[in-house]
Amino acid sequence: MQKPPNGKKNRIKTFLSALGPGLITGASDDDPSGIATYSQAGAQFGLATLWSALLTFPLMAAIQEMCARIGMVTCQGLTTTIRDNYPKPVLYLVLFFTLPAVVLNIGADIAGVGAVANLIFPAVPPVYFTAGFTIILMALIIYLPYQKIASVLKYLCLFLLLYLVVPFLSKQNWGSILHHTFIPTIHFNKEFIGILVAILGTTISPYLFFWQATMEAEDIQHKKRKLVVNKRVIQKMGWDIDVGMLFSNLVMYFIILTAGTVLFNAGVHKIDTVEQAAKALEPLAGKLAYFLFAAGVIGTGFLAIPVLTGSISYMLSETFGWDSGLDKKYYQAKPFYIVIIVSLIIGLGINYIGISPIQALIYTAILYGVTSPVLIALVLHISNNKKVMGEFTNGRLSNILGIITLVMMTAAALVLLYFQFF
Repeated sequence: MQKPPNGKKNRIKTFLSALGPGLITGASDDDPSGIATYSQAGAQFGLATLWSALLTFPLMAAIQEMCARIGMVTCQGLTTTIRDNYPKPVLYLVLFFTLPAVVLNIGADIAGVGAVANLIFPAVPPVYFTAGFTIILMALIIYLPYQKIASVLKYLCLFLLLYLVVPFLSKQNWGSILHHTFIPTIHFNKEFIGILVAILGTTISPYLFFWQATMEAEDIQHKKRKLVVNKRVIQKMGWDIDVGMLFSNLVMYFIILTAGTVLFNAGVHKIDTVEQAAKALEPLAGKLAYFLFAAGVIGTGFLAIPVLTGSISYMLSETFGWDSGLDKKYYQAKPFYIVIIVSLIIGLGINYIGISPIQALIYTAILYGVTSPVLIALVLHISNNKKVMGEFTNGRLSNILGIITLVMMTAAALVLLYFQFF
């Protein structure tokens, strides 16, 4: 007689196994640098930016679904598709702005993880943590096969659930929270518009477009049976994307909520780094809130940094025709893994050459801001191209949301450049 399944544990395992690259992409968007941005939004403006989580969810989901569909239909990464269908200068221009931004992002995330680990274990200097984490990540990425990496990344997503707990550790005014969630507040000044631009840039990041398309293509290649792409498969993929992006925006919402109620109400209005956010929480919300927030940062660092390094490596490998794939062993795809190693070393090195994590984030935001509108326009064009997509081109809703995203990201880029240089 067959034993009944082990209840709750089995349900979680089944749920996670049903989810694919969409969950990992969404969760990796809430990296330590993103957490710093959301914490600053809450600390500086209280609950005034809570509504932005509702705005970014459909836009983010629409663009990531297009990227996933491109990867699924073409069985190629986004870089390969751009390379094969557009003039080479277009691809090189995108890489020119995207690659430095991703490396700076890696540097900021490594610094954030090291600094927060130092808060938990103050006897150990942050420099040892940053170097240690970098070596551990390097070893895991090189030696673990793709399926193991995908499983590890999925379970690291659970760290983000910590942020859904933190706001409930202090007293909340739920009437005010609901008001700011559904009724937008906008202040027409440089600081408020600047934080909205930062939130947009953090949630709709160009490296995620490349990662999503490539992971969908790799996921198909790793199926035991040959997968026939049809409407049912596309719908299932869309569900995975929606869950991942909803998860990402839910975490963003709760981080803004935590900072907006605990820090803002206590008069803490300036947060530059994740360790400042964690440290400020301790006397205000207690040791448990502080520890959960810090542990979440470390977990998200381990989740996001492999995605960032993998994105860089896939972009360069597809551009130059190198053998690539997290399923391959080191000797089978040396250039692919060398790029991952070098990007981790440069990211670590950024912390020792005088560029602070905050400077790295500012430069990252500017470079992402410049490339996002160009990439979104390319994604829209590809996903409406019947020669590439066949019968799986965009529907009306996808195009509407895509155009809204393009307009908003273009406006955000112009505002960001204006604030930085004028």
